[in-house]
Amino acid sequence: MRVVFMGTPEFAIPSLRVLADHGLDVVGVVTAPDRPSGRGQQLTPSPVKEYALQRGIPVLQPEKLKDPAFLEAFAALRPDLAVVVAFRMLPEVVWAMPTRGTLNLHAALLPDYRGAAPLNWAVINGETKTGATTFFIDQQIDTGGILLKTEVEIPHDWSAGDLHDVMMERGAELVLETVLAIQAGTVQPQPQDEGAFLHPAPKIFKEDCRIDWQRPAADLYNFVRGLSPYPTAWTTLGGKVLKIFKVTEGEQTIEGKPGTLFLSGKNELWVQCGDGSLRIDSLQLEGKKRMETAAFLLGHREELAYVE
Repeated sequence: MRVVFMGTPEFAIPSLRVLADHGLDVVGVVTAPDRPSGRGQQLTPSPVKEYALQRGIPVLQPEKLKDPAFLEAFAALRPDLAVVVAFRMLPEVVWAMPTRGTLNLHAALLPDYRGAAPLNWAVINGETKTGATTFFIDQQIDTGGILLKTEVEIPHDWSAGDLHDVMMERGAELVLETVLAIQAGTVQPQPQDEGAFLHPAPKIFKEDCRIDWQRPAADLYNFVRGLSPYPTAWTTLGGKVLKIFKVTEGEQTIEGKPGTLFLSGKNELWVQCGDGSLRIDSLQLEGKKRMETAAFLLGHREELAYVE
């Protein structure tokens, strides 16, 4: 089969790598255009583009997926199958072009956690298990026929970043297994169970990440790790944004309203929640670098009162 791979971030690289390493005929890669990045705003290629060029795979970078020039170049690749991992929504004129369909890797056990941020929401919701699904793209978002699934356990101390790193490797294994099954004709798409209980997984915006200290400590523990390291839970301290990357549950008793800060010993910083408290372990004050709490306290101990 002639395979075209479509993806942009680091998450997609293992899937592209495993296809190329297995000797499949990856005839092209479609990824995002180079974007300005860093202080100098230098044009920077996507991680997938960099990897594709290292492997000598032709790259297409359309601004618009309905651009006639792109559609002509895509058709010229004569794709039998397109594989989509962490890319944008495709118009039908693109996903319907490969003769054997366009498969997508979704980082959840569909139909649960449809949406743009399934990894984050699974951790925020305190799930102990999630997974990855391959399916054929159709007219609606994340609703196409399911091909294969794999399950992934979520330990209680994992952040969304930990889950991301494991999922991109497990997802790559599933992508290869699916492509080989399609090639061999041993897999058929199965309709999704629309009657199943579904958690939403919408895109997360900055305001969604603000910590409400009135909530129970157990919920906020999951909230912080589900947004770490990105897009990051935050609060304010003295009028400045304070990002919080890691917290620990504990039994510390604090007198005061939710958001009250309490120092325990030289290096421990605790915060009162609506029910219980959390120890703040890793944080970043606006204008500063991310640091462990012990280092933060060296220069900010006198500023502590409460966060809001």
